[in-house]
Amino acid sequence: MASNLKMLVLISILFPNNIIHAQQYKFQNFNLPTEERVDNLVSLLTIDEKIGQMVNAAPAIERLAIPAYNWWNECLHGVARSSYNTTSFPQAIAMAATWDTASIRTMADYAATEGRAIYNDASKKNKVGIYSGLTFWSPNINIFRDPRWGRGQETYGEDPFLTGMIGKAFVNGLQGNDPNYLKAAACAKHYAVHSGPEWNRHEFNAEVSKYDLWDTYLPAFQELVVNAKVAGVMCAYNAFQGKPCCGNDTLMMEILRKKWNFTGYVTSDCGGINDFYKTHKMFPDAATASASAVLNGTDCECSSQPAYRALSKALKDGLITEEQINTSVKRLFTIRFRLGMFNPPDKVPYSSISLSELESKEHQEHALKMAQQSIVLLKNENNTLPLSRSIKTIAVVGPNAAEESALLGNYNGIPSKVVSVLEGIKKKVGANVKVIYEKGIAITDNFVFIPKSPQNEFNIDGIAGFKADYFPDFKFNVPSISQHEKQINYRWGEGQAVVGKLVARRIGIRWTTVYTPVKSGIVSFELESPHQHRFYIDEIIRIDNNAANSNYYTLEVTKGKSYKLSVEYELWGENSEIKFNIGSIERNTSKTIANKLKKADVIVFVGGISPRYEGEEMKVKVEGFKDGDRTTIALPKIQTELLKELKNIGKPVVFVMMTGSALGIEWESQNIPAIVNMWYAGQAGGTAIADVLFGDYNPAGRLPVTFYKNDSDLPDFEDYSMENRTYRYFKGETLHPFGFGLSYTKFKYEQLEMPSVAKINTNILVKVNVSNIGKMDGDEVVQLYVSHKNSNLKTPIRALKGFQRIYLKKGETRTIEFNLTSKELAITDTFGNQIQLAGDLEISVGGSQPSIESLTQGNVIQKVIHIDLK
Repeated sequence: MASNLKMLVLISILFPNNIIHAQQYKFQNFNLPTEERVDNLVSLLTIDEKIGQMVNAAPAIERLAIPAYNWWNECLHGVARSSYNTTSFPQAIAMAATWDTASIRTMADYAATEGRAIYNDASKKNKVGIYSGLTFWSPNINIFRDPRWGRGQETYGEDPFLTGMIGKAFVNGLQGNDPNYLKAAACAKHYAVHSGPEWNRHEFNAEVSKYDLWDTYLPAFQELVVNAKVAGVMCAYNAFQGKPCCGNDTLMMEILRKKWNFTGYVTSDCGGINDFYKTHKMFPDAATASASAVLNGTDCECSSQPAYRALSKALKDGLITEEQINTSVKRLFTIRFRLGMFNPPDKVPYSSISLSELESKEHQEHALKMAQQSIVLLKNENNTLPLSRSIKTIAVVGPNAAEESALLGNYNGIPSKVVSVLEGIKKKVGANVKVIYEKGIAITDNFVFIPKSPQNEFNIDGIAGFKADYFPDFKFNVPSISQHEKQINYRWGEGQAVVGKLVARRIGIRWTTVYTPVKSGIVSFELESPHQHRFYIDEIIRIDNNAANSNYYTLEVTKGKSYKLSVEYELWGENSEIKFNIGSIERNTSKTIANKLKKADVIVFVGGISPRYEGEEMKVKVEGFKDGDRTTIALPKIQTELLKELKNIGKPVVFVMMTGSALGIEWESQNIPAIVNMWYAGQAGGTAIADVLFGDYNPAGRLPVTFYKNDSDLPDFEDYSMENRTYRYFKGETLHPFGFGLSYTKFKYEQLEMPSVAKINTNILVKVNVSNIGKMDGDEVVQLYVSHKNSNLKTPIRALKGFQRIYLKKGETRTIEFNLTSKELAITDTFGNQIQLAGDLEISVGGSQPSIESLTQGNVIQKVIHIDLK
């Protein structure tokens, strides 16, 4: 009796809003082994209850006091899509540019802390819905094989070794080191041969050789599964060798489950099971598709319309057994138990983490540190940088100079504060330096919207501003709430309170007003949103779009005449934003813009591209971009044209690039004296770039991708062969190689020590002295590459096998050690096997890949070691 009473109290603590049952089940006994508890829980479920648990939005089972749980959450570079403000660290590709696994592990630990805080708060309210759980579908460790892929910004670059090491650090930080509990559950995605294009990912079939599969596409996944013990894996949309990845027996069973002995859970990418029969057309219906996915180890389906509902039919048709369904359900509940979801809070070490941890001082400081670390100095002719403190006037120009959203990348959270480049520079120089700001151009054209302020010509019902009607759906019939609002300028995270009881998830909003111009002339309206939006004038639709970039409508108006305006917005969720303005459109020429800046002592052009143009399956169709991918790696022509005019002014020009991938900046590299790549640097990006521009931080970021010269260097986008791709196999001349990055100081490498002969299957100890011989303290990224010199087998030209980011004061020397194991020295044969190879092995150590210039200047040192069979 006392035992049952104790269990009642326990259940009431864990599930305060659920029906409480007096019966004590073994799964509720937290003193039993997890496996025994999971077996008991699953044995108590009906078949329908089991199938119901195999989707991302798993329902509650109240008779057993099992709360509802949504598996879908994201933390690619900080907790994303939350209804709370969270810390936004640099985008994943930027984190890779830090080459600092310790920083990335700390970042992931902070993300897990913020995720726990949100989960704990949601649990108290019994509302653990989408984007508030502890199963994060990050990191993305696909190989960034082609710079045109818009989602490449989510990855750690083109190299399997770098990706594996950074991915492992992320997983270790996110999952924590408690022997009994996961702090949060990481998920390696998208398994496995997946890297665009976006426009055909639902029907594309990737074909690669066994060599490329095991040499390039699988090593990072193997590292995370085997060594980092990642909790989850997400399988990809596309097919691999004729079978959808989520139902691919080779990938899922032969390799993942059997060869690597993966015991965690696998989720589909969202809607991926429906693709089996709807787009891949490899199965007749949902039942056969679902059975194939589960039989091949896909435990959870992410979908708003789950195909897994048809598992009941598959079971009746004999396509699958209940025991095979049990296997998946047990994997899912094992993760939830490891997260402490069925234990008393006082037994779970992370249950006391509170909302006070969100955007804490330490987290914000680390966001700034990582933004600084990620910045790559690509060119610095005549020591243009750092900028002098004695300048009197600085011009800041370009489409990304004042843009905050570009800093956040995609799969991002919404921080309380984002520092733009313009703001960062203004704060850095203070009131004594004049800052001239000109947006000048947009990313791809010279349409520049100039908002009118104040906006005092909107009025409805005798009240300035707009009437806002909020609808519970997209039908726009009867509003749930109506109110007056002064302007339309909003940004919401998933599930964030919008108004009343409505939250940011599948609601419709209509704003109406009457516009009465105070003078006749031409006016322009701007409507900006990533979701479906419509703009009406006098009930005639003028803008009807679902695009990530801005939309404009220009109208000739008459003074005193009234125009009825309305804006409709379909708020889907995730991260939602909408902005409506009235103003004018400028279309200045590059010469006109340049003429405005002639009095500046230095010009900082902030351009590149934007996450509004590259990303996941986007509806963007402008020159150079297609559905989230790029059709060219060239910098948009309008930006090169403006840079040419800025150069003609005769003042120093600094090109600050925002990008999620490599840009073919061939002309810029030859003609602009200073080029800095800041990626999508997160909430503190503007502060970080200002620190670098003025020498308060010495840049040391390194490229995690190759910067090719132009499109002619690239094979066909849909060709997944690694032939002539990435630094490991590219035979041409690059613009900037993988691993490249300059500093304000100079480093020298000496005394490379290693044996001249080593036996096969033994470790090799490599030592080198690194000295800072320049005039500034700073970081250096020490990189070790191996190259097999006399092999008859296919091997990379060279391959990264070790790296360390270190800090050296000016004049300081440090001895750096690498221990090359047989794993690092192995190569892949044509059958995909890892083998040891005898012969000469060239080992290069330095601040970049070896080249004639780097070897001559002492920035790289190399030796050859002979590997002997005996």
